Amino acid sequence: MYIAMNRFIINEGHETAFEDVWRNRDSSLKDMPGFETFHLLKGKQDPETRQTLYASHTVWQSEQHFVDWTKSQNFRDAHKNAGSNKGMYAGHPNFEGFVSVLDA
Repeated sequence: MYIAMNRFIINEGHETAFEDVWRNRDSSLKDMPGFETFHLLKGKQDPETRQTLYASHTVWQSEQHFVDWTKSQNFRDAHKNAGSNKGMYAGHPNFEGFVSVLDA
């Protein structure tokens, strides 16, 4: 199993718009071989910066399945408008990938 996560810091007041971007996009993940599940996670707002942490979380059968997704037309289509919402982000997303070493 492979877990791919992107962490996003969202500027105050843009939380609903950020969530709507994810709700309304056609990622075609379900059509990709090896895809298992997707979650968009919301953390707490930082009291000092008033920014909110989010993480996208996908589970794949293997790291290779994830890599294949990132090289696919489905990936390009899902990310084609990513640069149009710059005001909502406090910086670039931070990617983290994990290979499962223990499953219970």
